[in-house]
Amino acid sequence: MRDAKRALRGFVAAVCLGAAAASAAGGDAAAPAVAPAASPKPAPAQKPAPADCAATLIARVQSRYDAMHELEARFTQRTISALSPSGDLTTGRVALAKPGRMRWSYETPEPSLVVSDGATLWIYDPAAREAQKLAVGEQFLSGAAFQFLLGSGRIADSFRVRADRCDLPRARLTLEPKADATYQSLELEVDTASGEAHSTAVLDLFGNRTEVEFSELRYDGGLDPGTFRFTPEAGVRVIELDPAAS
Repeated sequence: MRDAKRALRGFVAAVCLGAAAASAAGGDAAAPAVAPAASPKPAPAQKPAPADCAATLIARVQSRYDAMHELEARFTQRTISALSPSGDLTTGRVALAKPGRMRWSYETPEPSLVVSDGATLWIYDPAAREAQKLAVGEQFLSGAAFQFLLGSGRIADSFRVRADRCDLPRARLTLEPKADATYQSLELEVDTASGEAHSTAVLDLFGNRTEVEFSELRYDGGLDPGTFRFTPEAGVRVIELDPAAS
């Protein structure tokens, strides 16, 4: 179930994308002041430092995410590791909804499914006719990245945030968890005017990097609750997983 495991890593990144779907607003960088003709000539005003830029963008991200309930998109996911430096590429569709619901439908290179209604997580491999079942909840989804999908927590409280620069149409934000987590850092590439994310990435503790790009984004479209439920077909082998071992 290699593809399904990659889906879980992609989910972490996607949660941050949902948080970054900010509504349009003004830019962050202040225009340099025009110096008066009088002497002595004051120094021109400086553009916001990266820390100020990051704070501005994260505040915008937080505001939009607090108001958002659902996200649907197509995704392209690449996982880069020491064993696969060129990256394993997968594609499919994703749906996320508060509180704690998700559906990752992998289409290529092999179909697989990761779906949760917030209480039970299923990882389904149709080729093997096998489904893994895991009871989940707020305790299981206790990492900072998952808390946003559950509708709790604030990004600035959970992460140390850096921005590369703010004077271009796009900025890359690096989010490092303040508490122990199962990953080293998260990244968001966001539009500096609107705050909307174009891509996300997660770097795990073993140096594996999972990059996710989204397209055909749709917000609050009224998803059917059945989207987040899974019932194994007859003949599918169900494996009960121990939450304590996850």
